[in-house]
Amino acid sequence: MKINENYSNLEESYLFSTIAKKVNEYSEKNPDKKIIRLGIGDVSLPLCKAVINALHSAVDEMGVKETFRGYGPEQGYEFLRESIRDYYLTHNVKLDTKEIFVSDGAKSDLGNILELFDNSTVALMPDPIYPAYVDANLMGGRPVLFMDANKENNFLPLPNKNVKADLIYICSPNNPTGAVYNREQLKQWVDYANSINALIIFDAAYEVFISDENLPKSIYEIEGARNCAIEICSFSKTAGFTGTRCGYTIIPNDIINGRLNRMWVRRQTTKYNGVPYIVQRAAQAVFTPEGFSEIQENIRYYRENAEIMAKTFDDLGIWYTGGKHSPYIWLECPNGQKSWEFFDYLLNNLQIVGTPGSGFGKNGEGYLRITSFGNRENTIEAMERLREANKILHV
Repeated sequence: MKINENYSNLEESYLFSTIAKKVNEYSEKNPDKKIIRLGIGDVSLPLCKAVINALHSAVDEMGVKETFRGYGPEQGYEFLRESIRDYYLTHNVKLDTKEIFVSDGAKSDLGNILELFDNSTVALMPDPIYPAYVDANLMGGRPVLFMDANKENNFLPLPNKNVKADLIYICSPNNPTGAVYNREQLKQWVDYANSINALIIFDAAYEVFISDENLPKSIYEIEGARNCAIEICSFSKTAGFTGTRCGYTIIPNDIINGRLNRMWVRRQTTKYNGVPYIVQRAAQAVFTPEGFSEIQENIRYYRENAEIMAKTFDDLGIWYTGGKHSPYIWLECPNGQKSWEFFDYLLNNLQIVGTPGSGFGKNGEGYLRITSFGNRENTIEAMERLREANKILHV
């Protein structure tokens, strides 16, 4: 037996596992303290009524011989792929259902998609970055290059013609910074990718939070993107499916004459049996008029949480980005504190949990990510604790 030694190139533990360990240790020593978790980007609102009704109906179908479903198509049922296709039409993006592949979530596909590429493939991604992008490449022994995302460029780096790569990772709205690319900026990336024969892996998991019609929700709104981009999206944050699990990947037939699309079909039919029928019916309900209206109510709730937090940081003079078109706020740690130093201060003194920016890369040092996915009462209470602490510090 010979193990994959590339795993030794990974951090000893995943960022969020380290956070959970610290929080659990504090909680055990201080059982009387109320901890407010604004770190991990998990949703707090339940599934909407339209989704629940669709789940119930699908479960009932599974209990009747005439409507029972066994193995489904690995690429996803046509009814859901058609709903996704029609949703993209609202962004003036035309897709063929054969270009849409239903999955159990964006995280799985972000890792699995690398099976289509040689291990020598060079990946280019911003720093700071969602750790799973980096780790998935390191596990396969692929070289990773980083481009600086920082305060000076508003955490939205643009192409450097002197840097060459095969895969380019773009997440917009970004995790962890909440920054959003505009059309002109994305066009630069598309033109760059086409000019060097590279592929963009575009993570659109948070597109539903974009409220400005002038900002693109899909990479395919940009001319030339169908030739050089795969888009991966999820229902986790869109409709609260973090525990239900459903997402999708789009691989246009324009990319190397449809070869990547055919390879993904072959990969999925070999290694994947598809998302459960009842979950796909639930996902389809998201795109119905009542379903979309209900999830928009949930999105508004999270946006209002972000506004509450942003107002607090404005009042306290803390620099931040994100929040307006994203569930994440990326704030600069006060008084020059390091990321884990500020994390420990918030946990030990205010019982607030954020995510240290340094866990997302070297350029994340000195920053902290917090999410608007908490409930309203806890969000307000956390901000009140910050305001009170600020008063005490400045007495």
